[in-house]
This record gives sequence, structure tokens and C-alpha cells, in this order.
Amino acid sequence: MLVLGVDAVGAQLSSIKDHVFENRVKPIADVGFPINLEKVLELKPDLILVASTDAKQYERLSKVAPTVMFDTFAPLDERIALLGDLLGKQQQAKQWLADFNAKAEAMWKQLRADGMKDGETASVFTYYPGDRLFVMARAGLPQMLYHPKGFKPTPMIQEVLNGSQGFMHISPELLPQYAGDRIFILVPAAGLEDARKSTDELMKSRIWLDLPAVKKGRVYSIDISKSDSDASTREWMLEELPRMLRK
Repeated sequence: MLVLGVDAVGAQLSSIKDHVFENRVKPIADVGFPINLEKVLELKPDLILVASTDAKQYERLSKVAPTVMFDTFAPLDERIALLGDLLGKQQQAKQWLADFNAKAEAMWKQLRADGMKDGETASVFTYYPGDRLFVMARAGLPQMLYHPKGFKPTPMIQEVLNGSQGFMHISPELLPQYAGDRIFILVPAAGLEDARKSTDELMKSRIWLDLPAVKKGRVYSIDISKSDSDASTREWMLEELPRMLRK
């Protein structure tokens, strides 16, 4: 919504904290998580967007205002176009997408000029919550990495993508089957000490140290809050990704 010049009256503020767009969000009401229906009623919204497929939640919210169950795992082009239609910002959405896609094409072209090889694979992993290791697929950073001109998913990750899953829980023993030529590790949010501890322990383990990407120094860490697939974060990543790969 920010890239289309539209401000919300309320949101789950915990989902904004520490993100790249945090300082661009105007003061708004916190509707909490789970959503506080009374707070939503107080705000008298014209439209409610919710990233959920909970039919009961939809039924409750739709009694307050027109409600759209928004698929945050959908490709960015689809999400921006839908928001443009919903918010009466079709032209702005079309222009933003044209500008963004041109910048993305230029970034991938430069990365290839800098040495990125055709067919290089990439994997994204994170611990959350606690001691549960996840491989990311449709959600977050992979949406950007698996650009037509970008990195490829490994065959095992492609299976997760084929199943339309945002992510999948795996055991550390399966890492060699999912790990690509480059590995991105999402650092758990502050406060999730168990997940951070598990991440540190994994990166000291034999199974991790034996991965080809690790041996070649092709591992990149990024805070999980900076790895979302929203438009503002994707804009930021156009500059951040080349910096990460040059390290």
C-alpha cells in the first residue's frame, strides 16, 4: 500500500516492527494479533485486507466492512495489480510495476556480468519457532531470488513450490538435499532466543560445514524482518542483494 501512496488506519503493528518500511508508516492503530474485532469496529474502515484463509475470521470481519482475504504468497505483480484495483490506484500500480521490473532486470543483468552463472541454485532457510528448521519457498525472499533471470530452486525446493507451499518444515539431516549453490539464512527476530540458538548450533554442525556452498563461502545472513516479499522490501533488496553477494 505504501508504494501506491495509500495509508492504512490500522494494522498488526508487530508485523511492521524492524521492517525496512517501518519509518515510512504513519502512526496507526494496532489491531493486534489475533485481530481485535472491537478495535476494528472503532476504526470504521472502508476496506479490510487480511492475510488469512480462516472462514470464521472472514465472516466476522466482513460484517464490519468489505473484506478481502489477501494472498501474501502470490507473485508481487499479482498482489500490486490487485491492490491497484481495490484502491482505485490502477495507473499507479501499473507504473510502479513497470519501474520495479525494469530495475530488477537491470540488477540480474549486472549480477551475471559480475560472475553469476546460468542455472545457479539458491536456498533460503530459517529456524522458527524454537528448534524447527524451515526451507522457504513461496514466502518472502525466494520470491525475489527465483526470478526468471535469477537463481533457480533446487529440485527438492521445486517440489515444495509445486505444492504451492510458502515454506516447509524439514529436519537438519535433509539439508544436503535442499541446499543450493548459494544459501541464505534468515536470522530469527530478537526475542526468539531458542531459534537463534538453534541457528548458531546448526552453523557449527558437521552437516552444515560439509555443504558445498558453506565450503565456498557462499552463505549470506539476513534478518528475517528484512526478508519479506512486500513491495517496499523488494525495492530495498534490489540494492541490498548485490551488496550481499559481493561480500
